[in-house]
Amino acid sequence: MPDSQPQPPRNPGGDATSPGVPYGPAPGDSALVLCGALLADGRTVDVRLSDGRIEAVGTPGSVVPGPRVDLSGYLLLPAPAEPHAHSDTALTADAEGPVPYAVQDVQRRATEAALLQLGHGATALRSHVRIGGVQGLRSLEAVLQARRTLRGLTDLTPVAVPRLLDAVAGADGLAMLRDAVKMGAAVGGCPDLDPDPTGYAEATLDLAAEYGCPVDLHTDGDDPPRLARLAAMAGGLRPGVTVGPCGGLARLPRDQAARAAEQLAAAGVTVVCLPQGDCCALERRGARVSQCAPVRLLRAAGVRVTAGSGAVRDAANPVGRGDPLEAAFLLASRGELCPAEAYEAVSGRARAAMGLPRVRVEAGFPAELLAVRGERIEGVLSLAYSRLVVHQGRVVARTSAVREYCDSSAVAALDLPRQSSRGGEPS
Repeated sequence: MPDSQPQPPRNPGGDATSPGVPYGPAPGDSALVLCGALLADGRTVDVRLSDGRIEAVGTPGSVVPGPRVDLSGYLLLPAPAEPHAHSDTALTADAEGPVPYAVQDVQRRATEAALLQLGHGATALRSHVRIGGVQGLRSLEAVLQARRTLRGLTDLTPVAVPRLLDAVAGADGLAMLRDAVKMGAAVGGCPDLDPDPTGYAEATLDLAAEYGCPVDLHTDGDDPPRLARLAAMAGGLRPGVTVGPCGGLARLPRDQAARAAEQLAAAGVTVVCLPQGDCCALERRGARVSQCAPVRLLRAAGVRVTAGSGAVRDAANPVGRGDPLEAAFLLASRGELCPAEAYEAVSGRARAAMGLPRVRVEAGFPAELLAVRGERIEGVLSLAYSRLVVHQGRVVARTSAVREYCDSSAVAALDLPRQSSRGGEPS
């Protein structure tokens, strides 16, 4: 795939108000007005976007006019972010034979997976990428190429994950991790897989402190003493430390899990849980039931918790969708969080864990937005079919869904309003 910037299609000869033009403004255009959108607090507003930020929010018709998108019937929310993806292995569940790791293959898969997640609403993505072994830094190079290809559509940040940091092989791994950081990756790793988990964690944290870059570590979290040592080493490190998916905490006795949660909270560690499936499951112990970290227990202890999607159709989760709203739906449906808190876990808290600016639908904030057909957050999480995604003040993705029923006496008896052929989609 060429290292270029793909652009959404625009309707030749159309304008931004015509039904055939879902995207706009193009780079260089001055502004875009989102009209008639519902906010979570119940207000209906017009929102003017300019230079990648929210310029004004006001009652319908009150903001300075410009090219417009009609969002009547849509709930407008801060866009989600994806804090835990695996771009190098994404979309390989159906591959015959070994997963192909040629640079072109990884770049193509990483780009396709990122666009899939963008369509769901995630305008920023943090992806764990394995380095070392026979592949060296090639998968990371491919993901960095995908990041350049996606510039202007979504923000992709790789996290370099060395295989080993122990003994002689570990010296090579540490040198490669240092090179990865210089290339633009964050520090990652999986201490659970190293013969010396404590030494592995210490090496990654020291390197992150040296370069002042984020560190995001994989751990199942089912070994309380090991997790306690990790928390103690991570305490006070700036920028902060993220760990996940910590599904093993759900298998511990409650008192042990509670003590581990208190230690994570004291260290200021953020936990990224994966409601759709634990991506560590197949790596460590073969097929087993995947569990999500105990979010309610962690939050009760004061731990910062966010949620990600994890694997997107690879060996760890062959049906992974990469949909942040599905992660929020699962948290809410399992009673871990209320619907508003569940959405915040995949939006505001996810952005904070990734070091991104806060987003609110207010003047002055970044124009990173998701419009979903619906009136309340509960309905959005359960029936989030039609979506419009805004990144850097531009509409970059749109998903439209139209539901029709066959004629029948049962349907006719309900006297439902007929749905237009466009299904009430934004124009």
